[in-house]
Amino acid sequence: MAAKLRKGDKVVVLAGKDKGKEGTITSVDPKAGKAVVDGINIAIRHTRQSQTSQGGRLPQANPIELSNLALLDKNGKATRVGFRMEGDKKVRFAKTTGDVIDA
Repeated sequence: MAAKLRKGDKVVVLAGKDKGKEGTITSVDPKAGKAVVDGINIAIRHTRQSQTSQGGRLPQANPIELSNLALLDKNGKATRVGFRMEGDKKVRFAKTTGDVIDA
């Protein structure tokens, strides 16, 4: 099945502690159904100091469920993603505006 949300997509959070926040997807795990969005679902990780890195309390973005994310269309509103054929190519499009997401 084709991915509705991909790395680099601008998304908005629909549910959870970061509801309403926007960010860009940095990585997607389709098997787990989760994605990491920069600036969203931040947790503090305590790391030990080593010769190569400074230790301390480092903020880290944790994965968030794909069902709690929605793609942003060109108007900045949350939209669902659909698929259609344009010529011989399958493309994603925003359901609100009908615009093609993939170039």
